[in-house]
Amino acid sequence: MAKNQEVERIAKKLDKMVHKKNTDGALDLLMELKNIKMSLETLQSTRVGMSVNAVRKHSSEEEVQTLAKALIKSWKKLLDGAEGKSEEKEKKKEGSPVRSSSTSKDSGSSEKSSKTSGESPTMPTTPTSPTLLPRVTSFPPAPVTTDNVRNKCRELLVAALQTDDDHKTIGADCEHLAAQIEEEIFQEFKSTDIKYKTRLRSRISNLKDQKNPDLRRNVLCGSISARRIASMTAEEMASAELKQMRETLTKELIREHQLSKVGGTETDMFICSKCHGKSCSYTQVQIRSADEPMTTFVLCNSCGNRWKFC
Repeated sequence: MAKNQEVERIAKKLDKMVHKKNTDGALDLLMELKNIKMSLETLQSTRVGMSVNAVRKHSSEEEVQTLAKALIKSWKKLLDGAEGKSEEKEKKKEGSPVRSSSTSKDSGSSEKSSKTSGESPTMPTTPTSPTLLPRVTSFPPAPVTTDNVRNKCRELLVAALQTDDDHKTIGADCEHLAAQIEEEIFQEFKSTDIKYKTRLRSRISNLKDQKNPDLRRNVLCGSISARRIASMTAEEMASAELKQMRETLTKELIREHQLSKVGGTETDMFICSKCHGKSCSYTQVQIRSADEPMTTFVLCNSCGNRWKFC
């Protein structure tokens, strides 16, 4: 537990460096990680591989890049070794047929007869088409489709999920995950019309965004489910930095319009709901995403009533 906490502490420091775009001191943290005997459980619970990979990409120091690559390579071997062991266990289970008591007796008698006759015992024949165990995944199987449009959209989603090496570090099945996301969107619209394509384009664009790697990582590791990413709005998919900028801008604009008593463009196109006067001033501001309409702020010059609409 103490080792997990130490690795998690280092991972958080590396993430902060990447967020601030300043990797000074990253080499010392990577050296600490090198001296820690890493386990598969620690790698999976702390997700330190993603943090080290992010530092590798953002750092301009050759020593940091080299050490980060070496760490990721050694951890990848650890993951591959664990997968190999699990597959070997599955094969052993598949290769050990369950025999009845009569079968075991027959085999025992055949072995005795083979020994007396000096012939080698006959090995049991394996079935030509053994039943393989289903591969365990974190997602339910996605239905197969023969629709060319849907298959093309799934390919584009796979490419977006594989924008960088995070999918390798996490060990995510991008093809399976892309099929899940596309299936969720298709089930909502029940067709491949313009609404379906628009929704797919927005998912692909946001998953490919190099300035918003957290969204892609959260989808790859399962923190954001396929159903969730399929229905998220543009504001919800935006990076933390962009969300903060939008929130700050919105607060400033609202405060500015609430405090101002004059200004804006005078017009008689609006009717005040309080005094029914037509002497008004209005201002239009883009406070939401670019594909949304502008918000109009209106001030009644007669009674000071204010309102807004989109």
